[in-house]
Amino acid sequence: MDTPIRIQTPLPQDVVLKLKTGDRVLLNGALFTARDAAHKRLLQLIEEEKGLPFDLRGNIIYYVGPAPAKPGMAVGSPGPTSSYRMDPYTPPLLDRGLKGMIGKGQRGAEVVRSMAKNKAVYFAATGGAGAMLAKTMTASTLIAYEDLGPEAIRRITVVDFPVIVVNDCYGNDLYEQGRAQYETTE
Repeated sequence: MDTPIRIQTPLPQDVVLKLKTGDRVLLNGALFTARDAAHKRLLQLIEEEKGLPFDLRGNIIYYVGPAPAKPGMAVGSPGPTSSYRMDPYTPPLLDRGLKGMIGKGQRGAEVVRSMAKNKAVYFAATGGAGAMLAKTMTASTLIAYEDLGPEAIRRITVVDFPVIVVNDCYGNDLYEQGRAQYETTE
């Protein structure tokens, strides 16, 4: 098995261009959390031509609403959310410099095209492994939308947060590749 690639956020363009579907990655630095309701508010700000609560350029959004933190932890269990729910909101964020997203499940064709156009990547985090993922998180700061509770936007600091590249910036899709490989072995 290949050694994971260690990456420091924000994501530099040259690093994004080198990532390929199937690459195992350990992220270090800041991730921003946001789910459906926060994405809807971000899109509304874009449509109203207002400023966003954080700079998207080079950053990664993790589709998660962490559980409340236990004593000594930065966050509670932060398992990934199904990414397709953010698909309607994603292309405008990518157009404004978002370089990475983390979630679970496949993305829609429009989002994959937008990632290729904007040279961005989609990572998958392991569902059901929230307790393990929480151990990689060292700090959490509220950024916006406190009224959304666990779904508020937060800046989470991570050390060796494990993900896999599902969609690279060339339009490749790990789920499609896996399916095709399986179908050819029957």
